[in-house]
Amino acid sequence: MNVTAITDYHAKYYAHQLIKRCPSNSVEKLASTLMDAQVDLNPHQIEAALFAFRSPLSRGAILADEVGLGKTIEAGIVLSQKWAERKRKILIIVPSSLRKQWHQELQDKFFLPSHILEARTFNMAQKKGARNPFDRKDIVICSYHFARSKAEFLTRVKWDLVVIDEAHRLRNVYKPSNKIARQLKEVLQGVPKILLTATPLQNSLLELYGLVSFVDDYAFGDLKSFRSQYARLADSDTYGELKARLTPVCKRTLRRQVLEYIRFTNRIPITQEFVPTKDEEVLYEMVSEYLRRENLQALPASQRSLMTLVLRKLLASSTFAIAGALDSLIRKLRARLQKNEKAMKEAEDKLSEDFESFEDLQDEWSESEPEQDPLSQEDIQAIEHEIQDLEAFRDLAVSITENAKGRSLLKALEIGLDKAAGLGAAKKAIIFTESRRTQDYLLRILGKTEYADRIVLFNGSNNDPKSKEIYTDWKQAHADTDQITGSRTADIRSALVDYFRNDAKIMIATEAAAEGINLQFCSLVVNYDLPWNPQRIEQRIGRCHRYGQKHDVVVVNFLNKKNAADQRVYQLLSEKFRLFSGVFGASDEVLGSIESGIDFEKRIVTIYQKCRTPDEIQASFDELQAEMSQEIDESMQMTRQNLLEHFDEEVHEKLRVNLKESAEYLNKHEKLLWELTRYLLNGNADFKPDRYEFMLRKIPFENLQVPLGPYEMGRHVEEAHIYRPSNPLAQRVIKTAIGKALKPCRIHFHYTDHPVKISILEPMVGKSGLLALDRFTVEALEVEDYLIFTAETDDGHPLDEERCKRLFSLPAHIQDANIGDGDEWEKLQTSRQNQEERILQEITEKNSNHFDSEMEKLDRWAEDLKQSLEIRLKQLDVDIKTRKTEAKKLLRLEEKIQAQREIKKLERMRNEMRMNLYKSQDDVDARKEALLNEIEARLRQRVQRETLFSIYWKVT
Repeated sequence: MNVTAITDYHAKYYAHQLIKRCPSNSVEKLASTLMDAQVDLNPHQIEAALFAFRSPLSRGAILADEVGLGKTIEAGIVLSQKWAERKRKILIIVPSSLRKQWHQELQDKFFLPSHILEARTFNMAQKKGARNPFDRKDIVICSYHFARSKAEFLTRVKWDLVVIDEAHRLRNVYKPSNKIARQLKEVLQGVPKILLTATPLQNSLLELYGLVSFVDDYAFGDLKSFRSQYARLADSDTYGELKARLTPVCKRTLRRQVLEYIRFTNRIPITQEFVPTKDEEVLYEMVSEYLRRENLQALPASQRSLMTLVLRKLLASSTFAIAGALDSLIRKLRARLQKNEKAMKEAEDKLSEDFESFEDLQDEWSESEPEQDPLSQEDIQAIEHEIQDLEAFRDLAVSITENAKGRSLLKALEIGLDKAAGLGAAKKAIIFTESRRTQDYLLRILGKTEYADRIVLFNGSNNDPKSKEIYTDWKQAHADTDQITGSRTADIRSALVDYFRNDAKIMIATEAAAEGINLQFCSLVVNYDLPWNPQRIEQRIGRCHRYGQKHDVVVVNFLNKKNAADQRVYQLLSEKFRLFSGVFGASDEVLGSIESGIDFEKRIVTIYQKCRTPDEIQASFDELQAEMSQEIDESMQMTRQNLLEHFDEEVHEKLRVNLKESAEYLNKHEKLLWELTRYLLNGNADFKPDRYEFMLRKIPFENLQVPLGPYEMGRHVEEAHIYRPSNPLAQRVIKTAIGKALKPCRIHFHYTDHPVKISILEPMVGKSGLLALDRFTVEALEVEDYLIFTAETDDGHPLDEERCKRLFSLPAHIQDANIGDGDEWEKLQTSRQNQEERILQEITEKNSNHFDSEMEKLDRWAEDLKQSLEIRLKQLDVDIKTRKTEAKKLLRLEEKIQAQREIKKLERMRNEMRMNLYKSQDDVDARKEALLNEIEARLRQRVQRETLFSIYWKVT
């Protein structure tokens, strides 16, 4: 007899607890999801995820936490829960530069499979026979531009959820000029949506109307009614009303409210100035003048702006980068003369291989490319002349073997590393460059220093010999662990990051490293060259300055003392965007004010192209800075506080309760899965008694292929397979326990052998009786499972639910497995029915509250629309009155007659509108009635009962 063990009956109960479907607003609903996720438990993130699920009638949410609080994690928890519920038609729309980062975060932190769709992968999928590449089994990630360009394909998928990051891009959806936002709203009509933005309100309350209406068209009426009600928030009642209407849709947490859970560190800027050599200056001027020419054969009109940006960035990066780019342009023009399409494509590919952000930029700057006309004799001569010019520029670039900025890097590194060490951090640095050729140049420079053997490269291909060697060693070291995913791209990223953490001092990285790798162990960021898109810079620094960073982060930037435009760009990024200093980096207000970093980048390119003299440069940057100042409206910041933020005390209390409750459920679920696994893998695995770890030696289940070796439950697992509820082995363990057909039997529970005192069980020692466990499923607005215990002692005293639950925490053994069914179980029927009625009553009350909230919203929506109709009618009356007054002042008879005709036309319109007013209001009521019928159908309760087991029990 084994009194330390559980029984099949324990196992079945534990398994049903683990798969139980809970109400949408319950913390318990997220327990398995949180066990699956490799993220720390932060209460504001759980709170945000629960907010997104708050009502089964909800059409979505705007999660608007301040920068640095992990909105991606919040969305990831929601996505994981949807995935666990088998609701897997999920679309994520993000700026191009964030696609890889999202892909990586979903894989690393939530084990969710995703696929990035862009022109190349979309076309490839269609060639392989996919009718709609958006209709896939895994999560789809795409950019705003791509989503809009493939709108017809989006509408053909019945999405379970759409997540939109940097959603402030949608806040002007009410403006006809915002074509992307308007089209996305149209194609995603009726789809549940989560919008993520740190700046839901920037300049106008109408932006809130835009974002909220994107999520839920019934939250407000139309734009006219919103404007008439809320354009002037003159009194506290109007504020209160608008806040009440926003509260169910928008959730915002502030950094100061979570300081007891998250430690924020500082950013410290260092500026390294340099003076270019004479040859470098000449090269810069020659290429700049070339780019300003009206007609360029090497740059097609459709890509002129994009290619100008790329060439200017490479020119600022290094002479090696621009030499390679110029050579590619020469090859492309020669291929064009030879009508060699393949060679032209190869030349273009060379350029995008060096400047790895090319594809992302291409996606954002997309312009249709017209067919090229056959070359005329004039074109051929122009191309030949241009080739000669480009060859002269390239030859000069090649002749410059050392760059002034490269020389100053060594000094900057020494200063930066000393500063980091002085702050208590490790002497490590990540150096970012936008060019692969510049990366090679930096490796040559640093290869001659004391760091020579402590350097690791990181770029889009990671194909250099040292990276391959690091990857091979890493795979051997991590054999038999979940560190190896099977994807070379993901695994080599992990290998290089581990090598940087454990062995290297310096990582030289292209933009590929700014997307989705975490370097909290490094606290020196060197921007060897600086992107003009503030969001990209924020991404770079955010690799190190992020949750988990223990030290202040030093940010080194290089500044060309001879270039006035470079200096003004740096001033804007540093002083206006505050990217390089402070606790949180770029402020929400400033990043939000530009809507898209690409727009800002385009403005900068225009200034470089058009302005030659320091005065012109000064005037253009002053104008840009003034525009940005207008966009950051301080009174609107106050409005945002009043409408979207809550008292710190309320938030603190809620987060404390939330953390306690979620930790309890998490611990309980971990313990249940652990006990269940120990029981069903007994004899096939060796378990460590004091830790959630085991060594799987043999697979006891048929048709299951999982690796043998070490398994471990919990977060930050590195040297074992991660054991979690969605792991295939855990899934089979749970399924096996659930599938056991259990007959009535006698079970002997052992309290006196239990090491922990359980007060409510002490009076039961020496007693016996009956117990049954049923699963009661209710389907109304959502599906909920309830496990109902009914039990009583032999002398007829009922046992409450808590005692029954605690009974199954005791070790036990089966005393008699074949006792058959008897009539005595009928005694428990009344108790079971009472519990079912109580559950149904609670669900009815809860759904009634959901219904009331929804009806209140629909009533307001209907009133808004009716009010809007009346506003239009009143406006027509005013227009008619004004026209009549103006007509009286006219002197010429012809003008008076024409004016009267126009007045009559307006009066006819008014009369028709009056006649139609009630009909239009009836139409609004009819739409409301249709919505009501839809909700009513969802409210109907359907129930199912299943007896899981019945036992005779005894406690000793």
